[in-house]
Amino acid sequence: MVKIYDNILAVAKPRKVTIRSLESAAHLSAGSICKWNVVSPNARSLKRVADALEVTVDSLLAETK
Repeated sequence: MVKIYDNILAVAKPRKVTIRSLESAAHLSAGSICKWNVVSPNARSLKRVADALEVTVDSLLAETK
């Protein structure tokens, strides 16, 4: 199962980017990213987060082991 939130954290944490600042940069409401392990984000929101982190959408959708 893909854990999108966990993948985002794995990229953001070493860069010292908080989830809240990432939500702001991606023009998302507060608390929306933390739900992404349970609820799938829409493509536009996921692309905005990937762009803010300067990674591909594919990397955020990678299977976690």
